[in-house]
Amino acid sequence: MSTTPPIKPAEFKVLRDYIEEHCGISLSEDKSYLVDTRLSSIVVEAGCTDFAGLHQRALIDPTKQLRDRMIDAMTTNETLWFRDQHPFTILREKLIPPLAAELRGGTRRQIRIWSAASSTGQEPYSIAIAVRELCRTEAGLRPEMVEIVATDISPTVLKAARSGLYDNAALQRGMPPDLKARYFRHEGEMWLVDEEIRDMVRFEEFNLQDSPARLGRFDIVFCRYVAIYFSETMKKKLYARIADAVGPGGHLIISAIENLRGLSTRFEPQEHAGGSYYRCS
Repeated sequence: MSTTPPIKPAEFKVLRDYIEEHCGISLSEDKSYLVDTRLSSIVVEAGCTDFAGLHQRALIDPTKQLRDRMIDAMTTNETLWFRDQHPFTILREKLIPPLAAELRGGTRRQIRIWSAASSTGQEPYSIAIAVRELCRTEAGLRPEMVEIVATDISPTVLKAARSGLYDNAALQRGMPPDLKARYFRHEGEMWLVDEEIRDMVRFEEFNLQDSPARLGRFDIVFCRYVAIYFSETMKKKLYARIADAVGPGGHLIISAIENLRGLSTRFEPQEHAGGSYYRCS
């Protein structure tokens, strides 16, 4: 069985720069072990003898498949249903109702929500379920009036998300039993998200280093637990692009462990139900 020699400092440096260039992930000097453990099997799969060879092979690969495989291995896809709870309370109680009122008043035709770095789909489907539940009580609001665009840089996780299939272990991470019974059905040993919920979500491959202009304008953006992996410079650019995407009056929801201090002056912090969110000024 082939083994890969431990990564050398010079190899870590070029691979660290390569990773940041292509997906924005910023790795500190003490993260060489992470590159070593996550990319060592790809070194062997690519027929290389060391990490330097992998870097060179990625640079000349015209298909970019090796690059995508490397980025896939380096991205963290930790996710669960209704993560942190308060963002979904904010969505139901503060953000959707005034937009629904505009729909009823004829001054709006659609509500658009962007789930950035959506991983295997738990966040955008949680958003869709939260909206669908609100449709039961919010007069004039129907599921087809809400479009959720879910993006991720990884084709692998997007394929899993589009399938809408989850095992028991995945559903045990945050999915309330009543919502599971209402919006999932058994499919062999897996559980399939209801078609009505899947139809509310459109998945697209997207790199957060790029302009989201092609995705259109949004009313609400969920960008959680992803900017923590970016450099300060990248964070500032990302939040500026999100501000452009939502415009004045639009809203941004980030994770409970993040804030925008020193990163953006275009968002004003708001609080509700023990959680925070931001309004674009």
